Formats: sequence, structure tokens, C-alpha cells
Amino acid sequence: MLRLPSSNMLRLLFCLTCALILLASSVASAAIVEHSFHVQNLTVRPLCSTQVITAVNGSLPGPTISVREGDTLVVHVFNESPYNMTLHWHGVFQLFSAWADGAGMITQCPIQPGGKFTYKFKLLKQEGTLWWHAHVGSLRATLYGALIIRPRSGHPYPFPKPDGEVPILLGEWWNANVVDVETQALALGVQPNNSDAFTINGLPGDLYPCSQNRIFKLKVQKGKTYLLRIINAALNNELFFKIANHNMKVVAVDASYTVPYVTDVVVTGPGQTVDVLLAADQEVGSYYMAANAYVSDGGAPLNSTTRGIVVYEGAPATATPIMPLMPAFNDTPTAHKFFTTITGLAGGPHWVPVPRQIDEHMFVTVNMGISVCPTCLNGTRLSASMNNYSFEAPTSLSMLQAFYFNVSGIYTPDFPDTPPVKFDYTNVNINVLNPSLSITPKSTSVKVLKYNSTVEMVLQNTAIMGVENHPMHLHGFNFHVLAQGFGNYDPVKDPKKFNLVNPQSRNTIGVPVGGWAVIRFIANNPGVWIMHCHLEVHVPWGLATAFVVENGPTKDSILPPPPADLPRC
Repeated sequence: MLRLPSSNMLRLLFCLTCALILLASSVASAAIVEHSFHVQNLTVRPLCSTQVITAVNGSLPGPTISVREGDTLVVHVFNESPYNMTLHWHGVFQLFSAWADGAGMITQCPIQPGGKFTYKFKLLKQEGTLWWHAHVGSLRATLYGALIIRPRSGHPYPFPKPDGEVPILLGEWWNANVVDVETQALALGVQPNNSDAFTINGLPGDLYPCSQNRIFKLKVQKGKTYLLRIINAALNNELFFKIANHNMKVVAVDASYTVPYVTDVVVTGPGQTVDVLLAADQEVGSYYMAANAYVSDGGAPLNSTTRGIVVYEGAPATATPIMPLMPAFNDTPTAHKFFTTITGLAGGPHWVPVPRQIDEHMFVTVNMGISVCPTCLNGTRLSASMNNYSFEAPTSLSMLQAFYFNVSGIYTPDFPDTPPVKFDYTNVNINVLNPSLSITPKSTSVKVLKYNSTVEMVLQNTAIMGVENHPMHLHGFNFHVLAQGFGNYDPVKDPKKFNLVNPQSRNTIGVPVGGWAVIRFIANNPGVWIMHCHLEVHVPWGLATAFVVENGPTKDSILPPPPADLPRC
């Protein structure tokens, strides 16, 4: 007698079939994307003089890498330059691939001149706009490019599909060797010289000398919409970005989707990315896009503006582009409004709800101070610190190697959860000569975290030597930005302002000038991860710390061994 399958059996078979189809689709959509990067000297003339720079594959910016979520990226790097260098894949989680993070002396020793190294990692659980850049000294002034992670095949964007996509990389240019500029500043103990120009996709624009024809042009058609992937690749400047007569709709920041937010100005700190939809809905013509500096420390204005042109199809070739009215260099209200209005797209692709149980509470001051330097001007040099520890990278072995091979003496597990001295952090009249506040000892101190623990960190700006917006970047993780404000953080009142429903998710946060920000993240990726200011001028001064995330309890939560070609110190 023939027995027909029961309804429960049919339902089970149907579910299994669907699961197998989804699995096959997922596997089929994942690819291996391979690139070769040749890091070489390149002679260029962006302004009035010829300059030799370090570049990848003979271009500035370097190559744009396009992948899909789930792909494996393989980049063979050949260092044919005269400098030690590494490449960092800014914002990539590097889930169980910490060896590929590319932070010099943190996760690897530098690739020496004539050497090579292959970065290999999967792009998992994130999509959007990220970027890559050098992570040794000031080489990232010219060694950078876009890293675009699109959704898996068949997975749409959580917004209407644009008619075109365009990377907009905002950079800086010096009429000098950037390595020499940094070396001289460190030797004297002072800030390095300001850049000579800002750039859009490597081009300074027509406001700078000898650069009238070196201007980026974006051609658009009226009625169409374009996804602009804006990347702040500048070394030392936060930037305002505008397009004359056009609004922009923010749909993602730091490769994390947001609730759409309409604005006429985008503000970015070094390292941050912002995805916006630009509707070509104005009269046919030409419109300037422009970027200028946001100088938050109250110092001298940096009168430097880079321009590109949005050109509508059919616009007269002789039409004079319209210029947007740019914010003042010290327009903190505009910057703060932009940074605090953005919210995350709760429930969207790769959304992670805010963890409620906190295992590690940290209150970390972000300080500018001084350290003794007999060979420097005035016998001191500028120094920076977090909780009064001025970070100093090791020289004999990377911190990740020390973690993996259990080598002592490379770092110390004693980074404090609170500053050694409590004071009126944002009072500009504070006594800067108080050595307990202004003198910052050098150390390689880390905070050790249990696997899968949740960390809440209050980042508190100080006014020991002026106040400034500090763009702080965390490697290996995204974090929720729960709240931001001015003045001293109030542990009683300010938690009431926390957004625990749909806060923005970022990898780089601008701690407000004379203020604070609260972030929260889950330490679910074993390895060593640096957190540092993404103003290059502050990195060698020590504005950094590191997290050592211990291995998890299972085989699939343990850091794998290093690759065979990992560079040696």
C-alpha cells in the first residue's frame, strides 16, 4: 500500500529545500576578489611644482576596490618604495583575521622596502563605504583608496536603487615630502606645517595656483539620482562638504545604514565615510561641490577650499558654476547638529541591537599635554594621552604576535578604567603647569577584555592645552554612539539622554570640542585592536590605547595562527 507523506513531513521537506537553496545562493554569491598593489614612487604636479610621492599602482587616489558582502579579498602588496609601510582596511571588522588589519607594530611589523605581504580576509556582516590607507606615519596622505562593499547578489539596498555611484575622496596635499614634514615636526616637538591644498579625488580644484584645470567633474542627468560615497581621507582636518543649490540625503555612515536624513551640508572627520543620495533636480547647469576645514580648536582659520563641479548633461560649456555658501571654519553648531542628528536604521541589513548588559565601564580622558624633550624647542614636545597614558608602539615585535605567542615585555595589561586625577575637565582656565595633568608618561598599556564582553566607554575631552574635536577610530569593531554633549559628562543626568533604540553605528567618532561622547560595543573578535585619534598629527604624540580581546571558549572563537609571509621586524 502506497503511503503519502504527511503534511508535517511535506512541510519539513519544503523547509529543508528552501534552506539548501539559500545556502547554495549564499555560497554562489561569495567570490574571491584579488588585487596586486605595487607601492612605488610617483612624480606628480598638482600645483605649481613637481613632487615625488608614494602611491599605489601609479595613481592618486589609489585603486578603488569593489566587493560584495561575503566575498574574500586578497591583496598582494609589493613595497617598491623607500619606506616601511603597512596597509589598513579602515572599518573592516577582520572577524578572526586580525593579522590582516594592517596596523603597524600593533597587528604586524611593517613591510620593508623590497618586501611583500598578502592581505587576505572576508568581508562579513557589513556593507557600504569603507576605505584603505597606509598605517605607518604620514604615508596615508597619498596611499589611500575606496573600499566599497555592496550587498550580496539579490539583496537590495534599503533605499531606492540609485542611477549611478561615485566615490568622493577628500584628501590633503603638501608641496613637500610628507615624511620629511612629520619627521621635522617630531624633532622640534611642534605641530607640522599645514597642508597646501585640499583635494577631491586627488585634484585640488580651481582655487589653488596652477590648478585651474585640475578639477574633478561629476556629470549628471537631470531627474536621476546618484549615490555619493564620501570619504574623508585627509590627514589632519575635519571637513565641511556642500554642493551648491542641492540637498543630500544621508543613508549610511561608516558602512552602517541610517534613517534617511536630508541636509545641505555633510561634516566628516578623518577616517569617516558618509553615503548620500544626490538628486539631480535643479535647473540644467553647473554647480560647485566644495570642501573646507572645520577647525574646532579656536586656532587660526585654515583658508583652504577645494572645489569640484557637478555638470548637468546639456549645460552650456561656458556656464559659470554656482558656488555654495560654506560654513565658517569654526562653525561648531553646524558640525554638532550633523553628528548628533543621524540615527541608525534599526532592523536594517546587519543591524545589531544595542547591548543592555555592561561588563566593562570605562571613563577615558582624551588629553593634549607635553613631555620632556631635551633636544626640542623649549625642552619639551607636544604629547597626547588617554587617561594620562601616552601610547608608544613597540619596536621589536608586534603586539598581536606577543598576544598569540604569549611573549611578555611587549605591552602591559594595566590601562586604567578611569583617569588618575579627577578635575574640571573642560575648564579652559585650568592650570596647564600642573604636572599631574600636563606631563604624560609614555607606555604601551592595554585594556584586556574577555571574549564577548560588552564595553561602555565615556570619551571625555579635556582643556589642558586647548580644546579640540578628536576623531577617535576603533579597529576591529563598530560601536553604537549612545550620546554626545558639551562640557563635563554627568554620570547622573547624561545617561537619561542615551539612545538605546536606534543610535548610529560607527567606527570613528568625533568627540565634541570641549565635550564628551559615549560609545558601546561587544568585544567579539579576539586579537589586539588599537583605538587612536585619526588626526595623523596626534598619532606619534600618543593619543591612542589598545584592547586585547581574549580568545573565546570554542574552536571557532579563537584567533588562527599568523600567515607564513607575515613580515618580520
